[in-house]
Amino acid sequence: MTPRIAALVPMRHSSERVPGKNYRTLAGKPLFHHILHTLSACPAIAEIVIDTDSPTIKADVAGHFPHVRLLDRPARLCDGQVPMTEVLLHDVALVPADLYLQTHSTNPLLRPDTVSRAIDRLLAGTSLYDSLFGVTALRERLWDSLARPLNHNPALLLRTQDLPPVFAENSCLYLFTREVLERTRRRIGERPVLFEIDAREAWDIDDELDFEVAEFLVARSAAHREGRS
Repeated sequence: MTPRIAALVPMRHSSERVPGKNYRTLAGKPLFHHILHTLSACPAIAEIVIDTDSPTIKADVAGHFPHVRLLDRPARLCDGQVPMTEVLLHDVALVPADLYLQTHSTNPLLRPDTVSRAIDRLLAGTSLYDSLFGVTALRERLWDSLARPLNHNPALLLRTQDLPPVFAENSCLYLFTREVLERTRRRIGERPVLFEIDAREAWDIDDELDFEVAEFLVARSAAHREGRS
């Protein structure tokens, strides 16, 4: 039986570091349009759901993405200090599904085939794994605040490309069940798949510099698709 998969995309109206980030124009369209186009191109996703308190986003979605479901975010969940898991617990109680995929509008370069591969990866190993999350591989010499090496031996000066990778959670996508979320109050269960995504595709927008870089990367990606150099 094919599992029902719902994609959850939380979006607040206000943002601290980049005002109006979720609906600010990126490459000629509101930022959140990019991720909605990506999710809409994934056949395995049965429903796309936006949880928001933004009248701007609600009006735009109604006009441009009528197939996307809107959830009103309660005032108690609108503060920027509210953990994302609390928002997701609210959402899964209202959206029935066998599996949930959560992503963000701030990942405009995430590709449909990457999302589909992540879904296939978890579904192929459900007897072994209970969740999946996106990661970016790092091959750099990392140190803690006390100048202790974290992932290398300073006495053995390996080339950085030869270092064993460590992985950064990149927030591009999470796959989990309601049971995992409610039991652990986390998106990542006890037996997760670390799903590697290329750093360029995983670019996340947190500040103004990130927006500028994303503009460049989106424009370059579009040029490649059109066959330009």
